[in-house]
Amino acid sequence: MPIQLLIVDDSRMSRMLLKGLVDQHHPDWNVLQAASGDEALQIARETPLDVVSMDYNMQGINGLDAAIALRELQPKAHIVLLSANVQSAIQERARAAGIPFLPKPITADTLKAIAEGAGV
Repeated sequence: MPIQLLIVDDSRMSRMLLKGLVDQHHPDWNVLQAASGDEALQIARETPLDVVSMDYNMQGINGLDAAIALRELQPKAHIVLLSANVQSAIQERARAAGIPFLPKPITADTLKAIAEGAGV
């Protein structure tokens, strides 16, 4: 069964960039997209997920709070927080919640780290 990846980012360009990398390096993965934390939580209520890439800065619920709520819905999903906002306080909160933090910009190495963290 293919990996279900949910890309959550309010930037359409960031979603397209990560999806393009996935299509290139993991064409067998199924990619879902959400533009907000609330939209991500709705998808998580309806669809089993293996991997979630979550932006931090979004309208409404921030990515870390959304990731924590999503983990309650799907405890087996591997969730990674991505952000250009590399403040140590955000990274420390993510670490305390057990959610890996990866800095933007999104590159092939970002996807590699996401896949390795998910064990795929």
